[in-house]
Amino acid sequence: MSQDAEIICEVRGAAGVVVLNRPRALNALSHGMVRELARALDAWERDPLVARVLLTGAGDKAFCAGGDIRALHALGVAGRHDEMLAFWRDEYALNVRIKTYPKPYVALIDGLVMGGGVGITLHGSHRIAGERYLFSMPEVGIGFFPDVGATYALPRLPDAVGTYLALTGDRVGAADALALGLATHFVPGARMAELADALTARGALEDILPSFTQDPGPPALAAERGTIADCFGASSLAEILARLSRAEAEGGAFATRASRTLRTKSPTSVAIAFEQMRRGGGLDFAEAMRTEYRIVSRIVRGREFYEGVRAAVIDKDNAPVWRPETLEAVGREAVSAYFDPLGADELVLGT
Repeated sequence: MSQDAEIICEVRGAAGVVVLNRPRALNALSHGMVRELARALDAWERDPLVARVLLTGAGDKAFCAGGDIRALHALGVAGRHDEMLAFWRDEYALNVRIKTYPKPYVALIDGLVMGGGVGITLHGSHRIAGERYLFSMPEVGIGFFPDVGATYALPRLPDAVGTYLALTGDRVGAADALALGLATHFVPGARMAELADALTARGALEDILPSFTQDPGPPALAAERGTIADCFGASSLAEILARLSRAEAEGGAFATRASRTLRTKSPTSVAIAFEQMRRGGGLDFAEAMRTEYRIVSRIVRGREFYEGVRAAVIDKDNAPVWRPETLEAVGREAVSAYFDPLGADELVLGT
């Protein structure tokens, strides 16, 4: 495969190696990359010489900054919603494929991992974080919602941290990721290339990884976990806001930052994300992905996503005009409608 390809998939020794190869675009996922990764996984599952999958990203700025929202925005503005939804159908099917993959799936993440990048790493068996690792699901800031399996994964994080991450889009580093279970191992970035080479050799993962892994140090969120659990563990969005306000009044700087952050995001997206977190803990992975496809099928024909991407990516004025403008103005029935079944248009997943 050409080294100029957006994604490079090749067998090296014992590993099927994947390189996300769009460093200038922060390795954002295109539809072609999604389909090529799915094709490679199918081939490697049947190949007895491939013992594991190894996923890496080119460049030193980001592992994967998500899906190619600029391209998706252009399709939507042109009214080509079916082509947009084809991307998400294939992406969500890929997320399920990774979740159920029968061979070890090892992602080496030493950089920013957001959105779609989370979808192709978090559901694999091994997530190796370097010191530049930064996890974020920032979709509520662009009028979208935390997808790619976040409906399943985030509600299962301890102390309501998943709800906090979904509603604020805040970032966490390697130490917190390890403490929360978002990452499985920490390896210094300077040793990532050496580890990648070791993983292409024959040998068991449990024999290879221990000599590379280290302690990432104390998690930054440790001191705030109590506040997060109390505020974001509330049973309604209104109660989350009320608890944050009380914590602010008591001098809680963390609560003040979280509350202000919430107020800058799309109110509709925040309300959708909260409902995802409320429902997601009771869904299996396939059900969660079907739920996300229901949501995205409505979002592409709405307004908030296009306004959010315009403000953040197209015009870059960082001044989105949300409708409704406030969290209090978002109706419960309007949010519930995003989750309604699609009938004949439901996401179909392979067995």
